[in-house]
Amino acid sequence: MNGRLNKRKIAFIFIFFLPLFLGLISLLIGSYPIGIKDVIKTLLSIFSSNNEIPDVYRDIILKIRLPRIILALFVGASLSVSGASLQALFRNPLVNEYILGISSGAAFGASLSIVFFGKNFPVEISSFIFAFIAFFSVLLISKGTGSDIISLLLTGVIVSTFFTALLTLVEFLASPYSLQSLFFWLMGSLSVAGWREVGYSLPFMLAGILVLSLYGWRMNILSLGDEEARALGLNVKLEKIIIMLTTTLVTSSAISSAGIIGWIGLIIPHISRMIFGVENSVVIPASALIGASFLLIADDFSRGIASFEIPVGIFTSLIGIPFFIYFLKRSGKIWS
Repeated sequence: MNGRLNKRKIAFIFIFFLPLFLGLISLLIGSYPIGIKDVIKTLLSIFSSNNEIPDVYRDIILKIRLPRIILALFVGASLSVSGASLQALFRNPLVNEYILGISSGAAFGASLSIVFFGKNFPVEISSFIFAFIAFFSVLLISKGTGSDIISLLLTGVIVSTFFTALLTLVEFLASPYSLQSLFFWLMGSLSVAGWREVGYSLPFMLAGILVLSLYGWRMNILSLGDEEARALGLNVKLEKIIIMLTTTLVTSSAISSAGIIGWIGLIIPHISRMIFGVENSVVIPASALIGASFLLIADDFSRGIASFEIPVGIFTSLIGIPFFIYFLKRSGKIWS
């Protein structure tokens, strides 16, 4: 038992520092080669008045690569934490933000902003509003319709399909210019990541990740069942609302920044549980760290594997599908 605990501590320390290491490596990746010494000097110039750093290094590292890396880390962490929280809350390893309609609602809201409203109705606000509408539509429709989990999943598919149909309608009405931007966004991409996107989304993602991580022990109690949770002193309805609202906020913030990036919220929590067990107070922060590293690696491949950039959502899907098939066969052992 002690040996297993020590291995988990070592594993957690490793994944804690992994995003920092990968972030530094990612600063070296790009069509314009910059050495590790120049990268470090450029980063340190933020805190000093070093005028020896070439302007091209400052522009590439501080204005292009650094905000993209930060956004990739937090989008990956947000989607992973969202999936882990929903799976714990509904006690089902197949539940995630896509199955419950959050992502399709957020995608439709973002498409309205991109195609019709622009700066008058920011993507972040529109995405959150429709993610909220989609998720709570699932909860209201599925309530009192039989088996809770089965009804929830089937209703999620229906609501997701409805918002996907609305999204298709927006695509049909879009102009050629906005349609091109929308299609690239729907495939999931961090190519337009800048400090503006970081400033808009990072506070919400960071706050949501912290709240859900602190709620890990409450999710342990909620997973016992409503009656047991009430007996242990929890306000079940209030706790569930807080978790679901926070999950919606985190997911919509991530999607509005990077578009539709699939499978992270489904497979990363499974990886975390395989390593650390089912204790949600550990699984959720671990999922954030693993998800951040996973998306950053995928984004590095998307912008470094060819002379042109490939949408990162394609990579996460290609990697996620075989992973999911493997985890599906092992899901009983992981959740036992």
